[in-house]
Amino acid sequence: MSTQSANPVEPSNFLRQIIDHDLAKGTYTNRVDANGKLLPAVVTRFPPEPNGYLHIGHAKSICLNYGLARDYDSLPSGGRCHMRLDDTNPTKEDVEYVDSILDAVRWLGFDWHHQGHEHLYYASDYFERLYEFAQILMRHGKAYVDSQNAEEIHQNRGNFSTPGVNSPYRDRSTEENIALFQKMRAGEFPDGSHVVRLKIDMTHPNIVMRDPVIYRIRHAHHHRTGDQWCIYPLYDFTHCISDALENVSHSICTLEFENNR
Repeated sequence: MSTQSANPVEPSNFLRQIIDHDLAKGTYTNRVDANGKLLPAVVTRFPPEPNGYLHIGHAKSICLNYGLARDYDSLPSGGRCHMRLDDTNPTKEDVEYVDSILDAVRWLGFDWHHQGHEHLYYASDYFERLYEFAQILMRHGKAYVDSQNAEEIHQNRGNFSTPGVNSPYRDRSTEENIALFQKMRAGEFPDGSHVVRLKIDMTHPNIVMRDPVIYRIRHAHHHRTGDQWCIYPLYDFTHCISDALENVSHSICTLEFENNR
């Protein structure tokens, strides 16, 4: 007796199904960039951190993001993929890794040009705006400067069975938060003395949402910005804002980031 189904299941591609659904609804059509130029309806990105050489998992992401953009670019609605280096940790990153990553993307047959324009970006391009956005959050009571050390923050975050505890610095005034943050930028404090956290919910069932850190002090030379900055935004804060600034329509992440999204 045959074990094969009389009606075999057709393979599916849930990413294309999501994109096709968005195209049918016109979710990302008729958008324009800051210069008033019409944007493609599909904009993806490949955003590695330049802290090492790429591996096979990165190759999958490159082919997925660039491949989807290329395929949808054949349609009237258009598609393109951005190459972005997530260079927010100067202690681990180097221009050697930047060059290696760009070479690997080219080796796989892709690049970051679309209709005569280059779409190579760096998270460090947005440092000034990210700094401004963090202060806006403080003015709206959505972020604060925490002066606990790393061990205290870890202990007070709780675990899967124990809710977290509010930081004793959580209710600092807007004025104090902004003043401290500006002093952090000016280099007046050593590494680890202060961080900036989002004010969400220390009892949230998803531990990632328990007032995550979005800025920390790092007195380290950056391969692009030099010694201009000594505070650096963290990945979860930087990534979504970078996507928004670049008008990314479909931000595709692997399951390791599921709880962060």
